Parts: sequence; structure tokens; C-alpha cells
Amino acid sequence: MTAGKDERPHGAGQAPGVEAMRARVATLMPRLQDDLERLVRFPSIAFDGFPEQPVKDAGAAVAELLRGAGLADVRLLDIPGASAAVYGARPAAPGAPTVLLYAHYDVQPPGDESRWTSPPFEPQVRDGRLYGRGASDDKAGVVMHVGALQALGPDAPIGIKVIIEGKEECGEGEIDAFVAAHPDLFTADAIVVADVGNAALGVPTFTTSLRGVFDTTVEVATLAGPVHSGSFGGAAPDALVALIRLLSTIWDEKGDVMVPGLAEMPYDGAPYDETQFRHDAGVLEGVELIGSGSVAQRVCGRPSITVTGMDVPAVEGASNAVVSKARALLSTRVAPGQDCAAAMAALKKHLEAARPWNVQLTVDPTAPGEGFLAHTGGPAYAAAKTAMEAAYGRPPQGLGEGGSIPLVTAFAEAVPGAEIILWGPEEPECRIHGIDESVDLAELERCTLAEALFLAELKK
Repeated sequence: MTAGKDERPHGAGQAPGVEAMRARVATLMPRLQDDLERLVRFPSIAFDGFPEQPVKDAGAAVAELLRGAGLADVRLLDIPGASAAVYGARPAAPGAPTVLLYAHYDVQPPGDESRWTSPPFEPQVRDGRLYGRGASDDKAGVVMHVGALQALGPDAPIGIKVIIEGKEECGEGEIDAFVAAHPDLFTADAIVVADVGNAALGVPTFTTSLRGVFDTTVEVATLAGPVHSGSFGGAAPDALVALIRLLSTIWDEKGDVMVPGLAEMPYDGAPYDETQFRHDAGVLEGVELIGSGSVAQRVCGRPSITVTGMDVPAVEGASNAVVSKARALLSTRVAPGQDCAAAMAALKKHLEAARPWNVQLTVDPTAPGEGFLAHTGGPAYAAAKTAMEAAYGRPPQGLGEGGSIPLVTAFAEAVPGAEIILWGPEEPECRIHGIDESVDLAELERCTLAEALFLAELKK
């Protein structure tokens, strides 16, 4: 179950103390597994309509773990409009660097619990993987930080700051605003964000780019109210048909986004094998992928627009009426480096120009989260690469991520001198946000070892 049983050869040129640190982490793993199982048992869903108490209980449990990891200054931060964030710190010795560690303790709703092999909030280990909602996203990230601090020990001279968020999955920029208002709390030489993962199990990976993101509600109205489809159909404009026609203008026949003004960034990270992608995404046999070019370019360097929801009459119980109003929710991912405000304006302009039959149209975008491009040439990145190679026995790779973490941009703006490093124990088999979410315990051990080695390397 532990990475200590991984028989792959380890890289040359390892920093002194690697094997001693490996042994420490291996010894800690039973306790860390218990800590993770305890966190998974909290249904810490911060979405509206779910109980608040499990979220508060999970935050309190995280605070307890940070104290147990040697941080004396641990407190709950009141984030206006969001669940409390857990903050811990210990100062650096004179001349030593400070590292900020980030993760989040809130989770996605479990969906249809009857589809889970085991109940989502009753953690269960099967074949070396710990199953449960949040086991990987992102309570494993919390435990990774806790384990690395425990392995490092309380006497290391480097400064440590930890921020564990409580409303990442459904946040609307609350903590971003808090970071901007209190930059002194987050000042550091390096920031480690543990809300990402490896390209594949056992393949050490840094996330080197993130796409920006914003949602847009698109509403079409055509009639004062629904009317009989026999008496008026054929002349009365159907709002649902109008919405379908409008949305269809966003993509070409291959599935590439063709909204003028949405930019593309050339992608130069690790490739994404198409067969592996089909497996990871669960694409059904015979169904074609959309878009053109390499898979990595499509999901990391280009914009994408997904229809994530629609308000239309349900098939069950539908009446024979011309629909008078329909709306859809679009999720737009913006290529790293493009300003989200410009992308929002481009999408709105396109939709307004493409509306059929002069229908009444409302386009309402949400607050955006900007993308991210990592700068990988600094001393902290060099230490991180050394640590990852020592922990995994192979050189790490850089990989773009099609998803978005808006807080990363907030960190970059609040602490412009910090190197921001993204890694974590997630990988495609984790099924984050899905049914039977899990984390591989050996991967968690390797990531914990890598972070402990990274912190030890920095203290030099």
C-alpha cells in the first residue's frame, strides 16, 4: 500500500537524506490514512441547500490536523460570503524562505448515491485506493501538506504558511477578494497549490498552465407565454428552437469553437495520448472526439464552450405548446494568457449578432477566473523538480491543465514575487467530481514524500 514498496529505480543525484525521509513518510502513512478517512466522513458540501454544520466540523478537524503538524498559530479566517478558511503559520528563521501551502476541504455533492459502490461518506479501501467523496479532491491535498510537515519536523528553519479553503467548489471569488485585501497573510517565496495531479498514476507532473473560466446565462424569449402548437405552431417563434439555433453557431462541424476574438495559446507541454484521453473521459465506443489538432492543444491551449445546463420543459409531462422562453448555462474555458474580460465581450458580441428571428436575448456572464502560466525557471521550481525526481525515481514533466483555479491568479497578483507550483495526488483514475471518487494511497505517499523533500531542500 505504500510507495516504499515501489521497486522502480531512483534517480541519480538525490539530495542527502532522501531514504531517511522516505522511511519517515512510510511510517506516517497509517496515521495519514486515518486522517484522510476522518476528513472524508464529513459531508462538507458548501453549496446552497446543504447543511452547514458538516462544513464547520470539517474545518475544525483540519485546524486540529495543522496543530498536530507543528503549527502553533492556527486559526479560522472569516471569509465574507464563504465558509471559514483554516490558516496556520510559523515564522522563518532569519534569512530562510517561507512557503505557502494551499488545499481545500469542501467537496462536490455526491450525486446519485445509489450508483456508488460504497457510500460516498463512508471511506473504504479497495485495491490500494481509498474511495469516498473528497478522497482526492481535495482532502488528499490537505493530508499531503500535513504529512509533509510532520515528516519535515517542527525545527526546520523555513517559514510555513498554510491556507485550507472551505468554499472552493462553489465559490464566486470570495477568497480571491480576501487574498487581495490581506496580502500580508499570504506573502511567501513559494506557493504550493495541491489541487491538481499527475498525468497518470506514478508519473510525476507539474501543472504548468490553467485555462481561465467564466459562466454565461443565455436566455431567449419569444412570446408572452406558451401557446397551442396546433393553432400557432409554424408561425409563432419557438424559443427553444431559437436557442438551439443560436447555440449551434458557437462551433463548426468538427466541434472547434469559432467565436471571433477567443484566442489560442500554442501548447508546448507533455502530450495527451488520444487513446488514454478516451479512457480517462469515458468516451463511448465509436463516438468521435470533437475539435481538431492534438488532444493536448484542444484541452490546454484552446478555448472551449460547454452547455452545462438548460431550462426547458421536461419530456415527462410536456404539453403540446410552443415554448415561449428558454435559457442555457454556458461554461467557457479561456486559453491561458487571454484576458477573460475580452473573451466575455467576444462571446456576448457573437451571440447578439447570431440571434435568429430578432428574438429577445439576455446574455449574463458571471465574474471570471483568469488563467495561469507558470514560470518554471526559479530556485523553488528547481528544488521541486529535484524532490519530485527523488520521490518518483523519474524526472517530472510539465503538463497544461484544461481546468481553472482562479485563486492561483489571486495569489500571483497579491504576491507577485512568489513562485507558484502546482502538484498533487490526483490522477485520472481518481474520478474527481464523479461516482466512486478515490485516491491511490501509494500516489498520496509519493506526493507527500516529494513535498517533504522539497521543503527540506528549500531550508538549505
